[in-house]
Amino acid sequence: MADFEVIVLGLGPGGEDVAGSLAAAGRSVLGVEPRLVGGECPYFGCIPSKMLLRGAQVLAEARRVDGMAGHADVTPAFTPVADRIRDEATDDWDDAVAVRRLEGKGMTFARGSGTIRGRDGDRIVVEVEGTTHRAQRVVVATGTAPVLPPVEGLAELYTGEPGGPVWTNREAVRAREVPGSLAVLGGGAIGCELAQGFARFGARVSVIEAAPRILMPEEPEAAAVIAQVFAREGIAVHQGVAVEEVTRADDGGVQLRLDTGRTVRADTVLVAAGRRTNLDIGLATLGLADRPRTLDVDERMRVLSPQGSSAGGAAGGAGEPVDGLYAIGDVTGRGAFTHVAIWQAKVLAAGLLGREQEFGGYRGLAWVTFTDPEVGHAGLTEQQARDAGIAVRTGTQQIASNSRGWIHGPGNDGVVKLVADADRDVLVGATVVAPNGGEILGLLTLAVHAQVPLRLLRSMHYAFPTMHRAVLEALADLG
Repeated sequence: MADFEVIVLGLGPGGEDVAGSLAAAGRSVLGVEPRLVGGECPYFGCIPSKMLLRGAQVLAEARRVDGMAGHADVTPAFTPVADRIRDEATDDWDDAVAVRRLEGKGMTFARGSGTIRGRDGDRIVVEVEGTTHRAQRVVVATGTAPVLPPVEGLAELYTGEPGGPVWTNREAVRAREVPGSLAVLGGGAIGCELAQGFARFGARVSVIEAAPRILMPEEPEAAAVIAQVFAREGIAVHQGVAVEEVTRADDGGVQLRLDTGRTVRADTVLVAAGRRTNLDIGLATLGLADRPRTLDVDERMRVLSPQGSSAGGAAGGAGEPVDGLYAIGDVTGRGAFTHVAIWQAKVLAAGLLGREQEFGGYRGLAWVTFTDPEVGHAGLTEQQARDAGIAVRTGTQQIASNSRGWIHGPGNDGVVKLVADADRDVLVGATVVAPNGGEILGLLTLAVHAQVPLRLLRSMHYAFPTMHRAVLEALADLG
């Protein structure tokens, strides 16, 4: 039985960051990862998917030459994108470099799944592939995995390979060819991004969303813009429609029966219907639920026990910390985003090393959906603000009515929407839908996070002509 100061379960972006920071500071750290060090983001999510989308964006811009700057004939080719993902982003899905980087900082690495086996005195016991370890502190950073919804026939057709008839995002970014037709189950961020990406490379795409609209976490105005763009680009969008059954078609493709009675036929089905946390790790041995959806954490990233519990020898009462147990990343339910996991990792590492680290909270939590146009969001939506009892005022500006947006011409779909607390005269939320809208979002993230008074935002200089000047125009619409 080997003893460590810290065991980190899961070496995705957050786990890798905290393990590396602690090891570099001289702490004895065991890092445990069953799949790829670096996690979903560099191998299946953020990086490879954005390489695909960048290629798709270049194609879209080339198609806009006609009527703007002459004439261009555009012939899509997916091989350069697939090669770039394999060679530049993922090293052919090999994490040897990442493992060496962490080991070079002094971390001990174990390949496998870690399971908590209770306590041995003041230490938490963790088993990894039959080998037992102990540590004073354990960090849970096990992340999430794609979910196959309980649709009849779907699981039976899933092979886990890019040549199979059913994909998740993991198979999609490993694909070497674009399917002739693609049915996307789920109109969230991942579904919408990949739907548009593959459509621009020539696939006939249908998006099927059971909720009333695509991009449900976003403002309705944002979802409406993307739906309009999709329609213009030939992407069929079915909203408020569920899939009841998936079967093999006679021609080798896949047939989807909808609850409306209609059928959709596609060569490939891409499932983008949510993710589940990887928390089947023996948490019940520490007094927690066996397989919770998420782990609640405090501002020091300590895992909190359930109400009325005193798990792990904590002082007792609701929300008491579980001795020696911490969590970061997707498993905390604070947003399945790389930037959140890394921010939490830095807060945690600083605390464990006795260094000062400002806890900023989640008031200005921001994210971007990388469709074209991009959808950037910070803080609360209008409905969330109203549900919180805030006296809401909103202001909007259409990107096409902004000077730079008008100059931009084709591809200038979008809107800036601001959500203000009328009583406190500050922004509590903002959405930007625009070309490169995520780059405009920084200004608004700061405004929401720092609670900058509206009068100060109105008093600023906004360079002309820029798209971010649409923020000033939306401020004027607030009144």
